Amino acid sequence: MTTSRSREAQAAARPLWRDRKRYLWLFGLIPPTALFVATALIWVCNEIGWTAVSPVWWWIGPLLVYGLLPVLDRFFGPDGQNPPDEVMEYLENDRYYRYCTYAYIPFQLLSLSFACYLWTASDLSWLGIDGGLGVVSKLGLALSMGVMGGVGINTAHELGHKKDELERWLSKITLAQTFYGHFYIEHNRGHHVRVATPEDPASARFAETFWAFLPRSVWGSLRSSWELEAKRLERLGKRPWTIRNDVLNAWLMSVVLWGVLVAVFGPAILPWLVIQAVYGFTLLETVNYLEHYGLLRQRSASGRYERCTPEHSWNSDHIVTNIFLYHLQRHSDHHANPTRRYQILRSMDGAPNLPSGYASMISLAYFPPLWRRVMDHRVLEHYSGDITRVNIQPRKRERVLAKYGVA
Repeated sequence: MTTSRSREAQAAARPLWRDRKRYLWLFGLIPPTALFVATALIWVCNEIGWTAVSPVWWWIGPLLVYGLLPVLDRFFGPDGQNPPDEVMEYLENDRYYRYCTYAYIPFQLLSLSFACYLWTASDLSWLGIDGGLGVVSKLGLALSMGVMGGVGINTAHELGHKKDELERWLSKITLAQTFYGHFYIEHNRGHHVRVATPEDPASARFAETFWAFLPRSVWGSLRSSWELEAKRLERLGKRPWTIRNDVLNAWLMSVVLWGVLVAVFGPAILPWLVIQAVYGFTLLETVNYLEHYGLLRQRSASGRYERCTPEHSWNSDHIVTNIFLYHLQRHSDHHANPTRRYQILRSMDGAPNLPSGYASMISLAYFPPLWRRVMDHRVLEHYSGDITRVNIQPRKRERVLAKYGVA
């Protein structure tokens, strides 16, 4: 009787508004299952005699990121649906949405294990392949695993922001594939504090190319995460070299995962594990590059930076990549409200907007002249033409100011 009344109360409290993307969030499981789809397509191609075509499917990850997703973003266009205030609490507490992110992890681990088997197998006759995979196919497989790992970092990003202890540990497990466990510390306690300031290694500066930003962000974030944990442990009267150090215990998960895979499949998988990890965290850093490019929080008279608001993050509300990345593109709302779960993030008024979805902008970031042609004027327009309000690359500052007429 009590259970029946409880269900009736929940039904009565359920709002009339419906999330039209509710079941589309399951498409977020495409990256960790893409290898199994690719394997099936390869088998079919080999069975019907399309042996020249079948190796292309080992590159399914890059094909998704650089090909299919940008096209689908253009075709389906903006999302446009924001949850109203009255449903926010209901959506926040609907556990279905968190189960969608939890499901990423077992598929991720299964795919990585299967990839290790494919890298080392000497007989793939069951797949219609003579012997094992060639170097080109192994490279495509490694990059596809890197895409899974990169999107996995985004899944870890969603989980790591939550207060639930289980979700925080799941975040570290998800980061183990790419050996990027320190992201858990730096993103939450470093990047969110210093975002859109010159002190933040993960905020790209105006006139800074992606290729200059990449090493600065990778090493700066690594150093920052260690310093943050060392200070936290020092306040507790502990040294940094302890298992309680969240950087070390996150890295230990990577050591255990990679160690188990090497023990099972042999050291021949190590080069491919390294390639997929580097490519995976490079995808993350590409997204970091475009999320805050040129944006700057202003200082008050006291020297303190203003509070982070939606205007300090580039927004994009294209529905396909929204689903693929759990609303990461609604980045302006995320930085203004970091603990909000992905399903209740909104596209915010006043936020600067990217011209396309993340998938398209990632490709653009690799080509600095094209990137600056598309983005520099948008940065200036956001600040009403005042270049002095922009976060400028220090070594190019004088040149940039002179270009825009500032002494």
